[in-house]
Amino acid sequence: MSLSSRKETKPERGTRTRQQERVAEYITRLAREKQAGEPDWLIEHFVQQGLRVLELEQQKTEQARQIEAQAAEIVELKEKLAQAERAGKRQAAPFRRSKRKTQPKRPGRKAGHRGHWRQPPAASAADEHYEMPLETCPDCGQPLDKEHQQAIEQTVIDVPPVEPRVIRLKTYRNHCQNCQKNVRSQHPLQVSGATGAAGTQIGPRALGYAAYLNKQLGVTMRKTVQALETMTGVRLSPGGLSQALDRIAERLQPRYDNLLAQLRDSEVLYCDETGWWVSGPGYWLWILTNKHGTYYRVVPSRSKPAARELIGQDFDGVLVSDCLNIYDDLTPRQHKCYAHHFKAISQAQQTPAGQSSSYLLELRAWLHAALLLKRLSCEPDSSRLSASTLAQLRRRLEERVETLLTPPRAGPETTDPQAQLEESLRQRLAKQRDHLLVFLDVPQVDATNNRAERQLRPAVIARKVSCGNKTESGARTWEILASLAATAAQSDESFVELVAQVVPT
Repeated sequence: MSLSSRKETKPERGTRTRQQERVAEYITRLAREKQAGEPDWLIEHFVQQGLRVLELEQQKTEQARQIEAQAAEIVELKEKLAQAERAGKRQAAPFRRSKRKTQPKRPGRKAGHRGHWRQPPAASAADEHYEMPLETCPDCGQPLDKEHQQAIEQTVIDVPPVEPRVIRLKTYRNHCQNCQKNVRSQHPLQVSGATGAAGTQIGPRALGYAAYLNKQLGVTMRKTVQALETMTGVRLSPGGLSQALDRIAERLQPRYDNLLAQLRDSEVLYCDETGWWVSGPGYWLWILTNKHGTYYRVVPSRSKPAARELIGQDFDGVLVSDCLNIYDDLTPRQHKCYAHHFKAISQAQQTPAGQSSSYLLELRAWLHAALLLKRLSCEPDSSRLSASTLAQLRRRLEERVETLLTPPRAGPETTDPQAQLEESLRQRLAKQRDHLLVFLDVPQVDATNNRAERQLRPAVIARKVSCGNKTESGARTWEILASLAATAAQSDESFVELVAQVVPT
């Protein structure tokens, strides 16, 4: 009986592979040798059993491979989970840098910048004078000829050992029989009216240096008190420093408010914002700055009403910002950062659709031409172009930008990737058409918003170290003291002296 006659009871298992065919031939030959005289269907049964065993062995091997791959995947997932848990426990995790530049800028000054070196003080300002004669050779002891001797002068600037200045104040209190009040005398050096366990206070200059380290240099509270004790011998706890800074910020509140009023009255303002942390995410740090001062404010919003409340309703100067839509129509006169325009064009040119676009090159060339005209208009009077020539160049720029931005590069039904990319860049610049050449009209306006970003950088570093603030009162203290510290640095004033002036009661 053949296998074909028994298909109903012994169905086929599918098409055999070449390896299975070889195994079947081997088993058939072996069965015929060992089981001579047996019917064909029995020999075929042995063949099917052998193939089944081979199939099960292959399945077992495949399952072992899958188990091994799953085990490796589990190990990899566990490692990623551990990394995520470690990253979540880092203090600066919400603001850590995810990508670093593979080719950072070369350190040092750029070519053409003037060098700087330490200037020696006047000879009359020296506190000590020393002279080291040279009469004999220090190597062989041979007497030296004084006629060939040359004097070498050097100046060493050092800090003397610093010791705390301890001041004991004795004031009096009494009861006035006339007005029936308890009265008390006060001394100009008095810091607080506390007595008893709180009767020993930190002086104005020590608190000024502590505020300088913490708010202007961005040193943490604990390291600030360590540095203060190491350099001056004044001991202070982090909690005590935090409370002292709160009191200082409260006394400097009027100066902080006056700073905002002065900035709102200026001809140009540079504005920017970044994420902040006040006992959790959702807050934003806003900055207003120009060459006269810097103002920080932490608010739980990144919206147009928040920007309008910060800048003011009556600001009539030029607002310089990036292309964030909350600044649109915020003030009548604005200038958009050219660096952001260049970045958008560069990113578009790096895509396959933008690599061969001549339109993107024309946009970049137009922006560079506007920058060149700005530089020519700021040259000294002796080398500056005439007013008529500058006006003529300005008209050419306006005519060229109209040619570039007026006609659409692609319609709604266009499917060409390059045309779509060019149209998105055209719409970006056309939206800011009225703000592209404002920096040529006002000499104080820069082409970029780098001034705001540079003043925002210290705050970003402080955020990375401290991860923001724990409380809203802490954020209030930080924004007041950081603003006045940054403004003092811009105006070459002493923030230490500023704090020392408001500490005494």
